[in-house]
Amino acid sequence: MIRLNELKQGDIVIVDYEGRTSEGIVKDIDREEKEVLVETDVQEFWYTPEHLHAIPLSDEQLIKFGFRKQEDATGIKYMKDSFRLHIPKRDDFSSQEIWWREDRRELNHPISVHELQNHYYQMTKVELNR
Repeated sequence: MIRLNELKQGDIVIVDYEGRTSEGIVKDIDREEKEVLVETDVQEFWYTPEHLHAIPLSDEQLIKFGFRKQEDATGIKYMKDSFRLHIPKRDDFSSQEIWWREDRRELNHPISVHELQNHYYQMTKVELNR
């Protein structure tokens, strides 16, 4: 389950409806009704938070967003334009350092795709889309 206050339009999430899961994009948030409009490959539909799940950040997800990766002695660096994300070792997203210009953030816990999208937007003022 994802809390409503973590979401913004454009975030990518997993929806679970009647046992079927699909990846979708948040189109609208109705905080009063506590529902989120998500567009999947099938349809747009309003979901309650218990039907929304985070997508864990991974190498595969970063590549889908167009990040390039570079391996060195200190770990793996993922790059998209001037934005950087560094992990200490291959496939270990338990902590990461992200930076853009002078804004540096050390995250000492795993994050999900929508959280990376939100950090990226806060730092660059540009949406991170596929």
